[in-house]
Amino acid sequence: MPYIRPEQRNSIGAKTDPLSPGELNYLITAACHEQIIRKGLSYRVVNEVIGVLECAKLELYRMIAAPYEDKKLLDNGCISELDKRPHWTDGRSG
Repeated sequence: MPYIRPEQRNSIGAKTDPLSPGELNYLITAACHEQIIRKGLSYRVVNEVIGVLECAKLELYRMIAAPYEDKKLLDNGCISELDKRPHWTDGRSG
């Protein structure tokens, strides 16, 4: 979970200038490599790092991408009938 105390954030540091996709990829990859080097290369450590990446991806989608897509749906309209209402609430199974 990325929600840590502000004093912890300051000690970790983060670049505030916009990054290119390559720079962002490098920064994330370098942090993962450093974690593996410090903890030791093992299945458990690699699995932990991959788990963190997956959770970070899911949290980014949940907090940023999904609300953005919801706004664009309201701005631009539905693609089809499936977007007009939650299809899982119509009382039919399947």
